[in-house]
Amino acid sequence: MFEGIELANPEYLWVLTLLPLVIIWYVYKRKEQQARLTISSLKGFEGSSSNLARLHPILFLLRLVSLTFIVLALARPQTIDISTRTKTNKGIDIVMAIDVSSSMLAQDLKPNRLNALKEVASDFIDDRTNDRIGLVVYAGESYTKTPITSDKRIVKNALTSIRFDGVINDGTAIGMGLATAVNRLKDSRAKSKVIILLTDGVNNSGFIEPKIAAELAVEFQIKTYTIGLGSNGTAKAPVGILPNGKFQYGLTKVEIDEELLQTIADDTGGLYFRATDTKKLKDIYEEINKLEKTEIEEFKYYNYEEKYRILLVIALVLLFFEWLLKNTIFKSFI
Repeated sequence: MFEGIELANPEYLWVLTLLPLVIIWYVYKRKEQQARLTISSLKGFEGSSSNLARLHPILFLLRLVSLTFIVLALARPQTIDISTRTKTNKGIDIVMAIDVSSSMLAQDLKPNRLNALKEVASDFIDDRTNDRIGLVVYAGESYTKTPITSDKRIVKNALTSIRFDGVINDGTAIGMGLATAVNRLKDSRAKSKVIILLTDGVNNSGFIEPKIAAELAVEFQIKTYTIGLGSNGTAKAPVGILPNGKFQYGLTKVEIDEELLQTIADDTGGLYFRATDTKKLKDIYEEINKLEKTEIEEFKYYNYEEKYRILLVIALVLLFFEWLLKNTIFKSFI
């Protein structure tokens, strides 16, 4: 009944602490309010009785209850309906350029680099509720997996489906991957444009140099965060294909062109990160998430519905009822 009700002026409730004093005063003064008659004998009144004297305190009770309702009305009980509306002042368009070369199947991250990346990137997508995201994949060449879109379900489904399947030539075309990501963002009208470029190797394929692609990113004011993925030293990675079509694994040296990735990040205003394990990779995406904040303005609308009127009506009805009883049934009482 009282769920969601708040008091606009709760200080008036202190008046209710005086009610016990009023009751004590009434009890003390009650005997003085009735006239007394002293006679030698009550035989003349035998057989006649009246309960009016016992019921007379009901007038005081009605006034006391009506006073309580008036005090509650002064406290102004009300319900508040709050509605909110959010406005995105600074949207961000993000393209994740993901290396899908065979080396991404290396098992220094569990279960392998590619699957670990997909899991972490999926959480990142969930956190970017107000931004548009696209996916670019590259190996020996590159292509757009998903154009930038605000539909996170489409992006996550596309991310889940990424795998090394030999559809594109093996290799690591960092320049191609970056250039394709720039191409997806160059016409964007977003206030901020970001590329997250991840690789686990060195540029050894493609016909676009990484530095040329970085210059394109600078021209279109696209910030690029670069991530080098892979443990230090050696890692168990595909080294050949068995007759049954499965990969043969062996220990290979982890080679990442960190100098190139650092240069790309510096030139475009981004940062370079090195992820040597799954936890570090997750920390990196969380750090990027903090760095690239979408400005959101929230508007709250308050609708107040006053509830004191019904309390005043009840108080007036009780006062009227007291007046009516006092001038009819209890009229003979002084």
